[in-house]
Amino acid sequence: MPNMRYVILQRSDKLQYIEMPADYAYQLSALNLRLNKEISKLTVQDKPELPLAVAECDNLDLLQETSHTISGLDYINELERNFSSLNESNYPLISLLTEIRALQAQLEQWYEEEAV
Repeated sequence: MPNMRYVILQRSDKLQYIEMPADYAYQLSALNLRLNKEISKLTVQDKPELPLAVAECDNLDLLQETSHTISGLDYINELERNFSSLNESNYPLISLLTEIRALQAQLEQWYEEEAV
């Protein structure tokens, strides 16, 4: 089993548990903090609702039956879809999409290598 870390995100009163390859967990946390910082600068009406990264950990034991982990690749794919669908003209959205897509490509490569 590859070394995994968990990035815990909070949206309102709900937590999300993102399972990431250990070498990429910090990148997801940093990307999340940057997106939260920059999202207020977007001028579109329907901005994606972003959770806030609140913690990282190596081991995770979920105690609630309704709680589950989300694959880092699934999470970043959804994030990319949400941001690429925005019709933003005033803020340089491409810089945020570039960061999202860079991590997305790294995760895709990691999962391909692990599948071999």
